[in-house]
Amino acid sequence: MQTKKTQTARMTAADILVELYRDRKPVKSIFDRQVARYEFGTKDRNLAMQIVYGVLRNREMIDRMITLLSRTPLKKLDPFVHQSIAAALFQVFFLDRIPDSAAVNEAVTGCKIKKLPKRLHGFVNGILREAIRQGETLTAKGAKDSTGALLTNHPRWLVDRWQKQFGRSQTLQICQANNLEPGLTLRINSQKISRESFCRRLAEGDIEYEPGRYCDQAVRLKHFRGAVSAIPGYGEGCFQVQDEAAQLATMLLGPFVKGGCYLDGCAGLGGKTSHLLEFAIEHDLKIHCVEPEEFRLKKLAENIERLFPGQQLLKTVRGSLYLLDSSAPFRYDGILIDAPCSGTGVTGRHPDIRWNRRPEDILSYQQEQQRLIDHGAALLKPGGILVYATCSLEPEENIEVVTRFLRDNSDFTLTDCAPLLPARARNLVKNGYFHPLPSPDIDGFFCARIRRTKTA
Repeated sequence: MQTKKTQTARMTAADILVELYRDRKPVKSIFDRQVARYEFGTKDRNLAMQIVYGVLRNREMIDRMITLLSRTPLKKLDPFVHQSIAAALFQVFFLDRIPDSAAVNEAVTGCKIKKLPKRLHGFVNGILREAIRQGETLTAKGAKDSTGALLTNHPRWLVDRWQKQFGRSQTLQICQANNLEPGLTLRINSQKISRESFCRRLAEGDIEYEPGRYCDQAVRLKHFRGAVSAIPGYGEGCFQVQDEAAQLATMLLGPFVKGGCYLDGCAGLGGKTSHLLEFAIEHDLKIHCVEPEEFRLKKLAENIERLFPGQQLLKTVRGSLYLLDSSAPFRYDGILIDAPCSGTGVTGRHPDIRWNRRPEDILSYQQEQQRLIDHGAALLKPGGILVYATCSLEPEENIEVVTRFLRDNSDFTLTDCAPLLPARARNLVKNGYFHPLPSPDIDGFFCARIRRTKTA
């Protein structure tokens, strides 16, 4: 049994990868549980995270390198041996600050601590020493499959899907963007501080930053790997972590009706809910939100209290959107439904998604999305706005859901997203839909803005 003393960040990374590949659970839940178990400090936690997420973003290439180095097929390798080698190869070929010898020694030591047979200690050592000896030659060979085709580090079924939808060139760009380590994007709380003042605080703290590309409230930290709570202004509620795509999505509920009431129908951790509260203060709005999961509800409450302590504008309901009675006379001026989805637009930020998803998952999500948009629309006032959003790239979850809804509901009309967005973000609108593809600047996302034209 490993103790807190013997368990290292590198060994924990291998353990997390073993569990992830075995159970297909979200990597974050596995990571948080494993790291908490050994009470890692910030440095070790960050290293473990960098290795785990790095291996996931480069999984196909790393496995190809192992195949080139080993006569034993991947499927026959001991799972911990497989992932220890993968973690070490990532350190050797993708990280600069870790000596090759340290990566090798840690992998071998991990096998000893796990009490694996001695022959496997020598096997791991031999594979990694040979990888270092081959160096760039191995990197070049590992970037291509057995036919000489360039690897994408994405499952074949997903690449095939995207090629049919976007073409080969655009698909390769999406995959390349997904394989980069993303920066951290913040939304500045304009009720607390201006972006200029916040950036001055970052500069004083020697934190490298750049303004967001699309949103006036966005700031990007390209190389920040510390705890978010260590960023200046966190405790004061000066910012919320939120990608620019999600920031832009909330704007689509505008122009806001003074004194109106707006609903976040799938609140999650409260990123969009807190953004709506900024608009609520400016326009004298009331905000309602619903969230069924207790853990998320707790985090939502913590985020809202940090950003807007003592606020009285938000009503939170524990439960799903279906708890709200569509037959009741009360109606909302605007509703945001950020629906549960396959998440294929954010597989750069959450690289486990690409390996955990299966083709059949997409239609399962579609069924729930159709139920949510139908129920949400029934809660909307005549003239009100419904924004349907996902972080998926798949047409079944996006355009097909909206097309079916509009076909069955003649009192709703699709409106153009572009006029509601900053001028520099309008090129992300296609056929009236807000639909950015994954890039180094923004997550993949989809939004449709729908107006209710008359009483049903």
